[in-house]
Amino acid sequence: MTIRLPGADGRPRTYEPRTDPLAVLPGGAPLVSRTVFSAAHVVADPYADVSPGGPAAVDWDATLAFRRHLWSHGLGVAEAMDTAQRGMGLDWPSAAELIRRSAAEARAAGGAIACGVGTDQLDGPATLAEVRAAYEEQLALVEESGAQAILMASRALAATAGGPEDYLDVYGHLLRQAAEPVILHWLGPMFDPALEGYWGADRLDAATEVFLQVIAAHPDKVDGVKVSLLDARREVELRRRLPDGVRCYTGDDFNYPELIAGDEQGFSHALLGIFDPLGPVAAQAVRVLDTGDAKGFRELLDPTVELSRHLFQPPTRFYKTGVVLLAWLAGHQEHFTMVGGLQSARSLPHLARVYELADGLGLFPDPERAETRMKSLLAVYGVTS
Repeated sequence: MTIRLPGADGRPRTYEPRTDPLAVLPGGAPLVSRTVFSAAHVVADPYADVSPGGPAAVDWDATLAFRRHLWSHGLGVAEAMDTAQRGMGLDWPSAAELIRRSAAEARAAGGAIACGVGTDQLDGPATLAEVRAAYEEQLALVEESGAQAILMASRALAATAGGPEDYLDVYGHLLRQAAEPVILHWLGPMFDPALEGYWGADRLDAATEVFLQVIAAHPDKVDGVKVSLLDARREVELRRRLPDGVRCYTGDDFNYPELIAGDEQGFSHALLGIFDPLGPVAAQAVRVLDTGDAKGFRELLDPTVELSRHLFQPPTRFYKTGVVLLAWLAGHQEHFTMVGGLQSARSLPHLARVYELADGLGLFPDPERAETRMKSLLAVYGVTS
């Protein structure tokens, strides 16, 4: 088994895939010491006659099968989040259907699920009242589905808010009416440039103070916070300032092993896009951590960081392309097609490196199938072995 892979310089080189996949079996004891959600991708319908910018076409059977895969390893599913291409190919009608279907599937499978609540049904300029109403509509749908709500950062609110007081007003309004404690999601501009200056502040220190004000005003309605700023120091400092009972769910796809392992003052739970392709490994690592073996936990997860940092390199928002590539290579779907045509968002050398790093970790249950599929992708680009 050998394959010719283009390097960053464009020149092909010979790579020999490994033949022994990492031995990870589904099932096992429930995760105890950490609450872990995988933000899951959606599988596009490759036969739908759609164009980028048009309504999303989703393969529901394959999409729900992937969620059952994650639940089988004991992970929770964070649904209709950034990884599912919210605002990047997945429109609100499709997201609403995804929430309904996945919540029903979670009940049947006995899996944990939390779903994203946003304002992406708004099209164009909006008033604060319209932003609140959009959030309310989505919050009602998620609560009716029986899932936990994740209040996502809103592009519409970022564009409309005049300052911190508007964020305090909107979030306070939503938290007062939430039926159950929610997860607050702070997504940094590296994931979505439209969220620059969120919380009404250009500086992150000032934004953090506003964020903490929101939580402090309604600690009984906040289960936890998901922080996606790719800044481990800042997350630790925020984690230490959270009220008792409010969890920190790391969204740091660069530094997750150290943040989940924690320190003498605490640790982070997890809600991560990288745990889409790393689901089985992540679950096994947390089970090791459940025994008190922090060293064994790090030995399992630390080697995955290079792959994660490659997937999430700038422009970070296009990490979904590598995630879906890995799902195809691992056999979780039959094609490399994405809603919105986002499979074209990364270069061939980037994707080749994704394959190489994942193969080196033993992430492909069938290495020969992964190699064959990667060769077929290379052939489309004119690369022959």
